[in-house]
Amino acid sequence: MTAFDECERLIWAGRSAAYAASFARLCAYPVPALLDVAEAGPAVRVLDVGTGPGTVAAQACARGARVTAVDADPGMVELATQAAPGAEVCVGALPQLPFAESAFDAVIGNFVLNHVGRPSATLTELHRVVRPGGRVAVTIWAAPPAPGQALLGRAIQAAGAIRPEHLPTGLAPEEDFPRDESGLAALLASAGLRAAGCETLRWDHRVTATEWWSGPAAGVAFAGQMVVAQPPRIRAEIKHHFDVLSAAFTDATGVLNLPHAALLASAHR
Repeated sequence: MTAFDECERLIWAGRSAAYAASFARLCAYPVPALLDVAEAGPAVRVLDVGTGPGTVAAQACARGARVTAVDADPGMVELATQAAPGAEVCVGALPQLPFAESAFDAVIGNFVLNHVGRPSATLTELHRVVRPGGRVAVTIWAAPPAPGQALLGRAIQAAGAIRPEHLPTGLAPEEDFPRDESGLAALLASAGLRAAGCETLRWDHRVTATEWWSGPAAGVAFAGQMVVAQPPRIRAEIKHHFDVLSAAFTDATGVLNLPHAALLASAHR
């Protein structure tokens, strides 16, 4: 396990409910497209890696798939078990999954590559557990981030927040890759997957300012850890800048319309 992976475990420990109440709805947007490219239908053996609160698992079950789901965080596993009672859900951490080679017809990782220290090794493991001819489908956030995705980071930067020592600066240089269509497709190909393709998904996430702020205020994800690690004065400054910057995204009903962009890639073994 890399230092990045260890940090991710600490970031997410005990925050499953706060994530489900804040950012989970945003991350659910690509799920129908992921299931489509993975060809997840009746009786298809699907593995949902990094299931979080079980959004992919639940929708795959609704399509009649035979679903197994794993997550490194026990709290997420508990939520996923409730959301997808038809799935087999267990604790499992990348890049070593507790499954036999070729055990699944399709493997899906919704934003899981954003949370691993060795993306290439992760995809090699997904290649191992999918059957020959089976599909692998993944999403990551695009870089540079879309304006709505950058809102929280801009507020944190404007407040002069200092990154706490326990948060990593990013992946090791040899593990990183371009967060664009060609970069993600090349990463899948480097793991031995064939006919890799990638597209960009763009959408406006409609959310109240209260809901959007609740995630970082509870320490969810990297931005949340940045917020809660600051002294009270800086936290108040971050919230002030968040309120000011949110005005540009607020419609006549008072709801934020936040542009986001994610990459969806798929390939087969």
